[in-house]
Amino acid sequence: QVQLVESGGGSVQPGGSLRLSCAASGYTFSRRCMGWFRQAPGKEREGLASIFTHDGEIYYADSVKGRFSISQDNTNGTVWLQMNSLKPEDTGMYYCAAGLSELGSWCDDLTSPGYTYWGQGTQVTVSS
Repeated sequence: QVQLVESGGGSVQPGGSLRLSCAASGYTFSRRCMGWFRQAPGKEREGLASIFTHDGEIYYADSVKGRFSISQDNTNGTVWLQMNSLKPEDTGMYYCAAGLSELGSWCDDLTSPGYTYWGQGTQVTVSS
């Protein structure tokens, strides 16, 4: 059984920062694509960033480059998303996801077809 649990969401003013955590369990974390996605009401799900846990290769969506950073701790099976310079447009439900296979070649496909396991989400609200 694979479980992904997000935490760290909340309310923040524009320009503020949040760090989201994804705690993974129930599978081999050391060679997986791990991604962060978000969905706002009335909008399509959007891929934000991914990391291949085997070698740390990282990919970002253009919309968050320079503001968001993804990182990992293979020791405890955690993936983080550091979000800086937050904007009201960043408001939404943020999800952590993991791939089924141990291949990393598709980690950069943030349209999400390769991501099999999903967390419950954590809400991020950016407003003044």
